[in-house]
Amino acid sequence: MRRLSVIGEDICTLDAILVTHEHTDHTSGLCATSRGGNTKSSIPIYLTRGTAPYIDWGENPPVTETFQAGCGFTIGDFDISSFTIPHDAADPVGYTLSAKGVKVGIATDLGYIPDSLRIHLRQTDFLLLESNHDLEMLRVGPYHWSVKQRERSRRGHLSNEVAAAFIGNDLDTRISTVVLGHISEHNNHPALVRNLAARALSKRALFAPRLVVAEPGVQSEVFCY
Repeated sequence: MRRLSVIGEDICTLDAILVTHEHTDHTSGLCATSRGGNTKSSIPIYLTRGTAPYIDWGENPPVTETFQAGCGFTIGDFDISSFTIPHDAADPVGYTLSAKGVKVGIATDLGYIPDSLRIHLRQTDFLLLESNHDLEMLRVGPYHWSVKQRERSRRGHLSNEVAAAFIGNDLDTRISTVVLGHISEHNNHPALVRNLAARALSKRALFAPRLVVAEPGVQSEVFCY
């Protein structure tokens, strides 16, 4: 709510909240957010039928709208498509949102990049992509070995190397802005993310989308189209 206030937006004006999966780093503040501070009615929460049972809504559950993973729906001016992603959650999804000729893709919490994701992200103008960890920092970092294995698995998180390879080889040439996010505070550094991704982009002739690194704990700019 503070971050919305900084850019002159009121949380009470939100039409909906989209949830990707049930892990607590994505849902711990969900009920409070849906109530928008002091609002009497909750902001509708959209999530898959497979995800909904795994969230503890408490004694005063918010309004929810469930859908089958892979289905699309409309909220206001936005046509929204969901797509299944490889992550160690019950029914995780990513999203694309399209309105007035602009398409936004959101793809985080991925163990790897399946061919289906490449298809869903075609003709995208703006992409938020995970670049979670540096492989060497993860190897020598503070996490327990089992957590390190989970992070590196095909149902874990994207490394800088995998994200950069996607940018260098498969990023749709329509994309004008790429935001690299979901960056680990313990196993990564924004400079590593930027350098590897920029190196990958430099190998693609006549294609130079803007590259933005979303640093942990730092509010990003407002992106306008």
